[in-house]
Amino acid sequence: MKWQLLSSEYLFTDSWLRARRDRCLRPDGQEVYPYYVMEYPTWVTAVALTEDNQVVLVKQYRHALGEVCIETPGGCVDATDTDNAEAVKRELLEETGYAFNEVHYLGRTSPNPSTNNNLMHLYLLRGGKKVQEQELDQNEDIEVVLVSLDELKNMLERNEIIQAMHVTCIFYALQKLEKLQGQYQQESIH
Repeated sequence: MKWQLLSSEYLFTDSWLRARRDRCLRPDGQEVYPYYVMEYPTWVTAVALTEDNQVVLVKQYRHALGEVCIETPGGCVDATDTDNAEAVKRELLEETGYAFNEVHYLGRTSPNPSTNNNLMHLYLLRGGKKVQEQELDQNEDIEVVLVSLDELKNMLERNEIIQAMHVTCIFYALQKLEKLQGQYQQESIH
């Protein structure tokens, strides 16, 4: 099923995005051209819990959508990060001012495997403590929002968190924390 890459041409290159046009050959001999691929850096995000089990969320304007969104904190893996776990801890410290003493890897997800080449790595962080003020990038304006785990679940039910990869992270975190068990049992009873 895998295609053979015959050629690639970059149409746009910037620090956060590269767009290319590929010419490919399918196993059945059919040529696919043009096929457009968006290249982004690797991303990380986390459901982050403070020492008293409050969930650390962020609220910020997302220009492409034109809306203010509530999300899990995270961002891009930088060349200076030793690994993805280090990147997620750095991103949370910068965006929220919280440091965490437990890091649990939850898996990975693809933003859109038909057009994007990158992955987002998902984490559960625990034991968070506010240790500094935010260190935001020039274009960031982020409000930190603390909620209980029950309120987080209510926010999902009300469709208040719309970033699909972040919803995926929340699902895996709630599963790891065994906060979905009662729902499964109730559904199977009815």
